[in-house]
Amino acid sequence: MIPSTGSIVSLADIRAAAQRISGIAVRTPLVSAPFPGLAGYGTGKEIWLKAESLQPIGAFKIRGAANKILQLTPEEIARGVITYSSGNHAQGVAYAARAVGAKAVIVMPSNAPAIKRAATLALGAEVVDVGPASSERLAKAEELVRAHGYIVVPPYDDEQIIAGQATCGLEIIEAIPDVDLVLAPVSGGGLLSGVAAAVKQLRPQAAVIGVEPELAGDTAESFRLGRVVEWPAELTSRTIADGLRTQSVGQRNFAHIHKFVDGIVTVTESEIRAAMRAIVATARLVPEPSGAVAIAALLFHGSELPSYRKAVAVVSGGNVDPALLAQVLTEAAS
Repeated sequence: MIPSTGSIVSLADIRAAAQRISGIAVRTPLVSAPFPGLAGYGTGKEIWLKAESLQPIGAFKIRGAANKILQLTPEEIARGVITYSSGNHAQGVAYAARAVGAKAVIVMPSNAPAIKRAATLALGAEVVDVGPASSERLAKAEELVRAHGYIVVPPYDDEQIIAGQATCGLEIIEAIPDVDLVLAPVSGGGLLSGVAAAVKQLRPQAAVIGVEPELAGDTAESFRLGRVVEWPAELTSRTIADGLRTQSVGQRNFAHIHKFVDGIVTVTESEIRAAMRAIVATARLVPEPSGAVAIAALLFHGSELPSYRKAVAVVSGGNVDPALLAQVLTEAAS
């Protein structure tokens, strides 16, 4: 089982991760996004989108997976790796495992998007299907570890994973040293905890805000109560944001969030869909629903955010089903 304690990743950890993964993950661009009424047009505000959708696997998850796998010993690589994921981390693990010649086994929920499952298989991974609950994924992975000796590459609750995801925040500060506000999606907490750790240790005065769907708002509740709470799968699975359906934030991730994050904002399903349309129209990027939640907070929850002059919102992924994307882009705005 995953232990409940761990250490806070340091800037040295994050910089070492950035160097380590430079041959696998890419340094993604910051794309200016002059959303009408928010940035540009005389508002005095500047907004950029951190385009993690342009990673080789279409999502930020490659950063943490590569940082973890590239530190395995030859003996561990020979044993193979395993993870449990709805899709983007699955692809990150499969991609990094292929780079080092390791077998990759992925435990995926039955409701994972077909496009993510197909991409994982195309990268050479073995996929094991289970039910929709994140607890089912973890239980099956632990069973397979006992049977075959695979090395677990957790999706979020791990210092090496957090340090890898933190390289996204490092790049934000290196590109815009005077940024005032950084927003990132949160589910298991890997991205938010890493980005917040990097941003706050380099620019303490910047605000870091996590964003998640109202229908999967376990982290917002955890943040409010000061302890990790778990939501049942039948609740978190309601959101269109399939990458944000984890039932609870990781313990290590929550420790980082508690230390570095200024607040958690929740957004509605219609706001997520509207944000997807706005990103395509304004920045010419293709987001998956999970990748649009941070922008939804900027567009619809400005009163809940700290004041800012320069903001960065992380578009965490772009692995969206084409049919869903077409539906969202052509539906009438409510």
